[in-house]
Amino acid sequence: MSENQMLKKYATLAVKMGVNIQTHDTLVINSPIDCSEFARAIATAAYKEGAKNVVVHYNDQKMQKIILNNSSIETLSDVPNWVSESYNSYARDGANFISISSSDPDAFKGVPVEKIAATQKAKQLALKEYYEKAMSNKVRWCVLSVPSEAWASKIFPELTIEEAMEKLWSVIFSVVRVDTEDPVEAWVNHNKNLNQKISFLNRNSFETLHYKNNKGTNLTVELPTGHLWLGGGEKSTSGIEFNANMPTEEVFTLPKRDGVNGRVVSSKPLSYGGNLINDFSLTFKDGKVIDFSAKEGGDVLKQLLDSDESAKYLGEVALVPMDSPISNSGIVFYNTLFDENAACHFAFGKAYPCCLAGGTEMTDEELAKNNVNNSIIHVDFMIGTDDLEITGITKNKDSVTIFKNGNWAF
Repeated sequence: MSENQMLKKYATLAVKMGVNIQTHDTLVINSPIDCSEFARAIATAAYKEGAKNVVVHYNDQKMQKIILNNSSIETLSDVPNWVSESYNSYARDGANFISISSSDPDAFKGVPVEKIAATQKAKQLALKEYYEKAMSNKVRWCVLSVPSEAWASKIFPELTIEEAMEKLWSVIFSVVRVDTEDPVEAWVNHNKNLNQKISFLNRNSFETLHYKNNKGTNLTVELPTGHLWLGGGEKSTSGIEFNANMPTEEVFTLPKRDGVNGRVVSSKPLSYGGNLINDFSLTFKDGKVIDFSAKEGGDVLKQLLDSDESAKYLGEVALVPMDSPISNSGIVFYNTLFDENAACHFAFGKAYPCCLAGGTEMTDEELAKNNVNNSIIHVDFMIGTDDLEITGITKNKDSVTIFKNGNWAF
């Protein structure tokens, strides 16, 4: 099958299993300008499935770097209403959203971190309505990737650009199951396998998780009453199934906001705002980061943690076995969508309300009373290793081994 045929197959998968387009739906595509061919393929597939309208927002990292380097922080902090409404209004009207993640991990290297932080914060605040509806599953959304030259070259620096692109295409098609005879059926089966893990975790209703490995992670995470484990296929609040991430190997829930204590050490680089944060550790007390260090990107990590007061608290707990397609590839992708699905991870910032029973119907105040973290950011970082052990403590104080040697223990 030619690359063009595989691209069409991938676009169809994104539309059918990603956002699960229904007749007369609107689809909003967020795409790097380098990925316009794939954006067009998604639009074609969406119309074929009955979409009423397809809207495309293109972004250009090279242009953005020019803007960052030449604009004041005041200018960067001022997001015009038409920009925010181009997302918020569509979310308000129940549109579906597909985002193509294909950024250059080093795109903004050398740009003052204060400017990157100001831009990120302004965007999160301006698009608050859109992000809240997405994280509450009030709209259907999907994040997926195709190669870009800068990204492929970062992953495979020893190869020519053509070779790197070809190799990355091959890996992506494999981990999102596009190379199977029937990708939709393959995803249905994959979701069933994840649901078996989810059912076990929800049946046990753990009060606490204890993480430990030889890198120095020794962390206790309390889970709130009524927490729910999710993963793979999810349901929107209107009852329609979708897959928010392609690929995905994780099951996840939310932590108790003030119930995280101990130290955790990163296992993979974190690409944030066009810069890399690497070899970092975090110390938590009563849920809050009280100390941190990083061999690379410490200034960027500080800006991230200073996004708002709640950025210093966790919003997500995700379990991913080391024996999984992305991890087994042995590749560091420098892209959170892929790296987070190769290792257990946490997320700074906002929690998913859908991970709490009745959470999608709660106000911010009600969520806060239930110890659910709320922030303008949600940033995943990887902590999984091949010697990670996770023990769950039940309400009856029974200990259950959940992970042993980096993999599921049940």
